[in-house]
Amino acid sequence: MSPAKLPAPVLGMICAAAAILCFSFNDMAIKFLSGGYALHQVVLIRSSIALVFFFAVILPLAGGLQILRTRHPVMHAIRGVCVVATNMFFFLGVAALPLADAVAITFISPLLITVFSVIFLGEHVGPRRWAAIAIGLIGVLIVLRPGTSAFQPAALLPLISAFAYTTMHMFTRRLGASDSAVSMTFYLQLTFVLVSGSIGLAVGDGRFAGSDSASLEFFFRAWIWPEPLDWLLLAVIGLLSLSGGFFISQAYRLSEAALVAPFEYIAMPLAVFWGALVFGEWPDLAAWVGILLIIGSGLFMIWREARTGRAPGPQRPRMRR
Repeated sequence: MSPAKLPAPVLGMICAAAAILCFSFNDMAIKFLSGGYALHQVVLIRSSIALVFFFAVILPLAGGLQILRTRHPVMHAIRGVCVVATNMFFFLGVAALPLADAVAITFISPLLITVFSVIFLGEHVGPRRWAAIAIGLIGVLIVLRPGTSAFQPAALLPLISAFAYTTMHMFTRRLGASDSAVSMTFYLQLTFVLVSGSIGLAVGDGRFAGSDSASLEFFFRAWIWPEPLDWLLLAVIGLLSLSGGFFISQAYRLSEAALVAPFEYIAMPLAVFWGALVFGEWPDLAAWVGILLIIGSGLFMIWREARTGRAPGPQRPRMRR
């Protein structure tokens, strides 16, 4: 059966898996580059390369410039800023944390979205989902380990990233009903270019560099000309960033979130794999316990939403990088 003849839900799940593979490599590569370049420089180059691929390949295949027309430019801008914040805080955390720990903390997003839906939308949440939220929060505390010598302030950055994602989610859902995955991908990459370029103009001279914090140094480091092999890596992550953004947008347009969302948890074993292979990182026993609690609670939330027949869209773990 050709891809064009596959049922839409199956195509959606395939797109989700492809997106997570792209995002996972992107996470690893940016952590790899965090020791030599400024974050906003990496993001600017990555997104500029992504836009080149977009105009050269994706846009002609999608039907040309008319597909970029939108009646919601402000909503695209707000969504883009939220995604940029999600990315920036996550990558700043990744510079100082083991990759698996940072990824695990971001999976608190489904729990935060549920809590926000109660606070701001007045939705009802039953005791089982409250229990899942509590278990997930316990998992985050185990990974963070506040009050112990193992705690790192940088561990709060992926948590802030999860909050930014939670805010961004409602805009993605609104736009997905009227705008194509291609247009959402374009406006997202354009926002990355504009925001990272602006940050670079403000602090890219390195005058605030010199911090002992890996995260702060990653943000305030002066821009330098990349090495030839690093240009190749930047080109790869530019292509993968564009592809991942397109695939995840398509996934949630083609399939119900209850089918797609579990595939995003593939990011966790991939983060462990990259951490061990590239950085020599392996989660300790406490981290494993926290990771399993976070993932277990998130998957339970998705399953519970699907079983009760509620719209499971807000439980989507993440959409980033």
